[in-house]
Order: sequence, then structure tokens, then C-alpha cells
Amino acid sequence: MNRMTASYATLGLLLLATVFIGGQCGGESGDTPGVTDKTIKVGNTNPYSGPASSYGTIGRAIEGYFKMVNEQGGINGRQIEFITYDDGYSPPKTVEQIRRLVEQDEVAFLFQTLGTPTNTAIWEYVNQKKVPHLFVATGATKWGDPQGHPWTIGFQPNYQTESKIYATYILEQFPNAKIGILYQNDDYGKDYLLGFKDGLGEAGQRMIVAEVSYEVTDPTIDSQIVSLKGSGADVFFNISIPKFAAQSIRKISEIGWKPVHFLNNVSQSVAAVMKPAGLKRSKGIISTRFFKDPSDPEWADDPAVIEWRKWIGEYYPDGNPDEPFNAYAYIVSQLLHHVIEKCGDNLSRENIMAEAANIKDLELSMLLPGMRINTSSTDFYPIEQMQLMKFDGERWRAMGGLIDTSSS
Repeated sequence: MNRMTASYATLGLLLLATVFIGGQCGGESGDTPGVTDKTIKVGNTNPYSGPASSYGTIGRAIEGYFKMVNEQGGINGRQIEFITYDDGYSPPKTVEQIRRLVEQDEVAFLFQTLGTPTNTAIWEYVNQKKVPHLFVATGATKWGDPQGHPWTIGFQPNYQTESKIYATYILEQFPNAKIGILYQNDDYGKDYLLGFKDGLGEAGQRMIVAEVSYEVTDPTIDSQIVSLKGSGADVFFNISIPKFAAQSIRKISEIGWKPVHFLNNVSQSVAAVMKPAGLKRSKGIISTRFFKDPSDPEWADDPAVIEWRKWIGEYYPDGNPDEPFNAYAYIVSQLLHHVIEKCGDNLSRENIMAEAANIKDLELSMLLPGMRINTSSTDFYPIEQMQLMKFDGERWRAMGGLIDTSSS
């Protein structure tokens, strides 16, 4: 390790110690922007417009959750003031909206800001400002960096680990595969791509016969799909957000290509992807899951899903009760509720961050049975279990049990 690297490492450790020791020692909540005796301001950005607008329902569902919380008396007697702005999935717009939330609205912390490229654009800023940046809505691996970025923590399973699961399955089940890959040309797509190649290993990477990218501003990805078919690929790894995932499924069917299709789990929504693409066209697609899909008959009699359906009918009546993005929002809102509750009256930013990084075996009702959330000052990956599943033309069906990725 050279002197400069050692100096940065030391600085990172000192900063981390400051955050977590500060949390243990306490701090005056009255000094925290956005916190009063009666309210807590929480900031968020979501793509309510633009190419990723199908994710916008997540922000609306979070609003509904905190509407319920406030009607029930708030958390430790404080009402949650949830402030959410549209960033259109555009990094420059995200920067503008986050500065507005931090410097004008003076939120106590940021929560579930959505998107890899958008969060990348604000990552350094929020860490320099020492604003808790909690449970970001992106699985990019870099959000688990407690030494270099101690104010940002992830939520969902990270993309590299997810893609390694697909790679391992392909090596076991299709050892002679010719693999074609479509990926979004940004940090989100490249993170999945890196994990997939790592999972294949040096020898397995020779199985890749084509990899093509798309830009989030592209109107369609038809030409990319045609190119991938022309490569001779018989296994397809689809790294795309819902709009382009639905397009790819339709185009694959139109041109008569029949690869074994692996789809990243950020686009496994039946309502937002499979139905628009065509349920029959989607048959056979393989993905992963970590929570109960409310549209799946498997969970029809599950008490947690029954309670969830009651909640969405009352607090987000415009939301689709069969949309898994809404269930996702409910789960992560429960997680934040848990953290704020643990903070008690110590709502200093240091303590908020410390409690977010001190979660032990937390069970949340809409997670898959057996799943637990854990974090620590050295582990910023709350969810590290997943399950493979295949779409049968109507619903997703499990393939095996939970896969623990904590050692991946």
C-alpha cells in the first residue's frame, strides 16, 4: 500500500469512527435540520416522468405508508413529512432536486432515492454534507462502502451478487451455452455485467459471443435484439429497466429467437413488464426474488399479503395491488420505520446513520419466509438472500430455496 492509499484508508476509518462513535454518544436532535418535537422531514427523489417512470409508483407507495404512520400517531410522537420530487431519471435533475431538499427544505435525511446513475451523481455531495442517505433504491455494489462513503447505505441485494447467481446457474445447467448480453450503458448496467463475468470466471467468459449496450434515451432496443440473435447466442442475459425489458421480450418473440432468457430482478414486474410485453411471450424467463409478489396466487392466503392488500386499498388506492414495486416500497418503508423508532429522541444525523447500520436479524412481513435483514458498521448490504424463479406464462414459480449471498 503506497502512502497516498494508506492516507485515504486512514481518513476513511477515522470518518467511519466519527459517525458511529458519535451515534453511540448521542447528539442533540434539536440541532438536526428537519427535526422538531413534532415532525421529521424525509427527502426523496423518484422518476415520476421519463424512461424509468414505471418506478414512480414506489415513491407514491412510500407516501401512502407514511400517511398510515401519521394517522396512527407518527413515530415516537413525531409526524413524518415525506418530501418527494421528480428527477426524471436524469442525473443533473437529481443533483438539482437533492440540493433543494438538503439546502432549502432542510430534510433530516434522504431515503430511497432511486436509480444507479442518479445516486452516483449525488453520492459525493451527500457524504460531504454528512446527510444520511438511507436504503437507496438501487442494487449497485458500490453502496456498500462504509469506509469511503459512510453516509450512504444500500437496501436490495447487490447487482453483482445477483448476476453471479445467474452465471453459476448457466455454468451448471448450460455448460455449452453461447451467451448474448444486453446492458444499459451506465453504472447500473456495467455493475451487473461485471458481476456476471466474475461469476463465469475466465474460462466461462469464453461463452460470451456478444454484448451490446443501449442508452436510456434510446427510443427502442430493437436493433440490439436483432444483433444478439445474429450472434448465434442461445442464452440471453437481459440487463434492462422495465421499459426496455418489455420491448426486448416483444422483439425476441417477433423475430423468432428462442434463447434461455435471464432477466435482472429490477424488471421482473408482471404488471409493468410481462403483461405489456405479453404473458405468453414472457414464458420461461428466469429471474430472482427476495419478497412476496402480491399478484402471485402462492401468497393469496398469506396473512402478511392479506394485510398488505388492505393497506394499499386504504392508503394508496390509486396503486396497483398486483404491482411488486408497491410491495417493495412497503418493505423498505417498514425498515425505515424500524430505524427511526430505534433512534428514540436522539435524531441526530450521526445516530440515525448508526442505527441504520446496526440492524440485527430483522424480519419484515413481506420478505420471503426465512429472510432476515442485517447491517453493521462494516456491512452496508441489508438484504443478502435471494431465490431463483421462472415465469410460467402466468406467474413466477420458485426454483429451489433461498440462496445466501452474504459470502459472495
